[in-house]
Amino acid sequence: MSDERPIGVFDSGVGGLSVLREIHARLPLESLIYVADSGHVPYGEKTPEYIRERCRAIADFLLLKNAKALVVACNTATAAAAADLRERYPELPIIAMEPAVKPAAAATRNGVIGVLATSGTLASARFAALLDRFAADICVVTQPCPGLVEQVEAGKLDDPETERLLKTFTGPLLAQGCDTVILGCTHYPFLRRALERMLPPEVTLVDTGAAVARQVERLLCNKSLTSAGASTTSFWTSSEPDVLQKRLPLLWGAKADVGRF
Repeated sequence: MSDERPIGVFDSGVGGLSVLREIHARLPLESLIYVADSGHVPYGEKTPEYIRERCRAIADFLLLKNAKALVVACNTATAAAAADLRERYPELPIIAMEPAVKPAAAATRNGVIGVLATSGTLASARFAALLDRFAADICVVTQPCPGLVEQVEAGKLDDPETERLLKTFTGPLLAQGCDTVILGCTHYPFLRRALERMLPPEVTLVDTGAAVARQVERLLCNKSLTSAGASTTSFWTSSEPDVLQKRLPLLWGAKADVGRF
C-alpha cells in the first residue's frame, strides 16, 4: 500500500529548508509540507516554554494538513520540545535534529572539535547528554553564534556582515586547533560555501541533514508509510508569505507559492 499523505517539516524559519532538500533528494516520491515559523524567529534566545508552545501550534497545524510524520528541522526546537511532542502525539512518527557530535567525534583526527550553534542548543540538557555519550574523550569547543540565523533569514549568505560574523565565531575554534566543526543549526549549512572559503582546507564541516533524511526513510519503511505516487511540496509561514517566497529560489532552488498559517 502507498501512503500519499505528506511529511510535515518545520523550523523556526528558513533553516529547515536545508533538511527539506535532503529529504526531497532521498525520498523524491514523498509529498512535503514545510512550515517556517518566521514570525517568531530566532528560537535560540527564546525560553524552552515559549518554544514548546510554538512547536505544539505548528504540529497541530500539520496534523490538520494530514501529515503522516513530523520532522523537527531545528536543533533548538528539538532540545526544547521533541520530548514534549512525542508525549503529546504518541502514535505520530517524529524525527528530530541533534548536533552531529557522534560523526564529528569519529571524523576528528586530532581530538578537537568545534560546535557552531545557538545559545539555546548549547545550553540544553540534550546537548550535554550528547557530549557525555559520544565525546567524553574529545575536546569540544562550543561557540554561540548570535546574528547568524538572522543573516540567513534575510538571504545574506555572502554579505560582508555575514563574513564578519563567521570570522568572529570561527576564530576561537581555530585558535583551539579544531579540525572538525559541527554546523549545529539548520540555518548554517547555507553558509557552508562561505565557511569553506575562510577555513583551512583540512577543517571538516559536519551537519546532520543527510542523516535525518536517512532516518525519515527508515522510519517510513518500518511503518509501511512510504509513498509511490507523484509528490508535491507546499510552503507555509507565520510571517509575511512574500518574504519566504523571495527566499525560496535561493534556499530551495525553485519558486513556489507560500501560505500563511
